[in-house]
Amino acid sequence: MAIPSTVGGTVPVPTVTLSTAKPTDAAKPPVLPEQATAPPPPAAGPVSSKNLPPADKLGAGWKTFVEEGGAEAGWLGNKTWTRQRNAHQAAYEALPVGCAGRLPTGSLPVPLHALQATYRTGADLPATSLLLRFANPAQAEQYFTGYQARMAACGQSADAQLAVQPLWSEQDAAAQVRRYAGAEAYAETSVRQGTTVALVAAQDPNAGAEWAHKVVPVLRTVIDSA
Repeated sequence: MAIPSTVGGTVPVPTVTLSTAKPTDAAKPPVLPEQATAPPPPAAGPVSSKNLPPADKLGAGWKTFVEEGGAEAGWLGNKTWTRQRNAHQAAYEALPVGCAGRLPTGSLPVPLHALQATYRTGADLPATSLLLRFANPAQAEQYFTGYQARMAACGQSADAQLAVQPLWSEQDAAAQVRRYAGAEAYAETSVRQGTTVALVAAQDPNAGAEWAHKVVPVLRTVIDSA
């Protein structure tokens, strides 16, 4: 425990000491959010743009897109289409929030690395990809399974902040549509391959169940490569 400091040499003031323990539960928010003190690296450890398929493989007319970032966005731009994320923050923020249904409460493993990429679809609408690299395949499978359980339990109530419509699911892959109240809807594909979980979301009415099926093998070929 930290020794209290003093004010005016008389009144003890407890010193707040933040935990330095490594986070172990991605289902709980980080103690401190990501800090926008410098532009993030374009790679996250061994995970880089080589672990993302060419944009045109994700859809006709797709292209990579460089976001500027800034104070309002909460992060600083690095002049590339990929950026390292705080792994705990990224894994937590990927989970559904604001659902009508009661979500599972079990813990989820925290990935070692997280890389986010930005695109524009053929209709010039925003799309993102998030790669989460775990310590081993068992952790990746545990996160993927927990993620899908939460998405399935979210529900489709129009009165909730978030509604999730399932499209299809198979072994280590699934697709849903996220609809935010009074805002946009995103078609989302999720894939687990080896130690990596990939989430690709597109705000595009042309990105539906068929699109999601097509991008699964494209993602599997690269997301877990060294």
